[in-house]
Amino acid sequence: NLTHFVYLLGVFSEYFKELEEESIRDNFVIIYELLDELMDFGYPQTTDSKILQEYITQEGHKLETGAPRPPATVTNAVFLEVSANGNVLRSEIVGSIKMRVFLSGMPELRLGLNDKVLFDNTGRGKSKSCVRLSQFELMSYRLNTHVKPLIWIESVIEKHSHSRIEYISSQFKRRSTATMWRFTVPVPMMQTHQNLKPQWGSVKWVPEKREIGGKEYLMRAHFGLPSVEAEDKEGKPPISVKFEIPYFTTSGIQVRYLKIIEKSGYQALPWVRYITQNGDYQLRTQ
Repeated sequence: NLTHFVYLLGVFSEYFKELEEESIRDNFVIIYELLDELMDFGYPQTTDSKILQEYITQEGHKLETGAPRPPATVTNAVFLEVSANGNVLRSEIVGSIKMRVFLSGMPELRLGLNDKVLFDNTGRGKSKSCVRLSQFELMSYRLNTHVKPLIWIESVIEKHSHSRIEYISSQFKRRSTATMWRFTVPVPMMQTHQNLKPQWGSVKWVPEKREIGGKEYLMRAHFGLPSVEAEDKEGKPPISVKFEIPYFTTSGIQVRYLKIIEKSGYQALPWVRYITQNGDYQLRTQ
């Protein structure tokens, strides 16, 4: 009921001091542990923060700009190939969990993922049980599953005028933001002039690579070509896309909890972040 949610917010505020989006994101491991103690099969149980602090001793963390934190990074690389008619020809997800550790002694790490069945049905993975490194790859996996294109490109080519219009749209949810976004459009070998007008971002003409690179959702490009009658026989290279989406995992794999246990009992703050990057991300043109 509503009263239980009021107590729930009070417990979170007791742990995190200030209840904000960043603090919830950075302390979601502790939140899962608190919810496990606060509710049992959906029914309210212990709501006293003093009692909860006896069971869950990890302190909450308030986000501070520029504060160094050792993260466990879940990285997903998306490999996608889309045909000219919009069908996905090949798709897979290659991911890894990378650790950066700044701890003394030989603590025990307990890591819980959301769904083991996902690996059994659609992919394979491997992990390390014991390491003595400050930075290492804890686990890697590969999922051979259908991937919905995160970046969609509609290409319209007018053969007579050799002008091109690219309509680009993102397919991931609004709460996620893509950074370091760059797409590469192959162009004809010979041009007399160029006219590039991005609606957002910037466009760079790279003649030695015969491509346009930029960051825009709508782009109109016109190329003046010499007068030729023969059809271009060099083929139509695919459009490649580069991007990075923080706090987003396209594989659906999530870290449910990350516990650090050490015999001396010192306090350690685990932190997890997610990153989705492009792999071989190509879309063929008509």
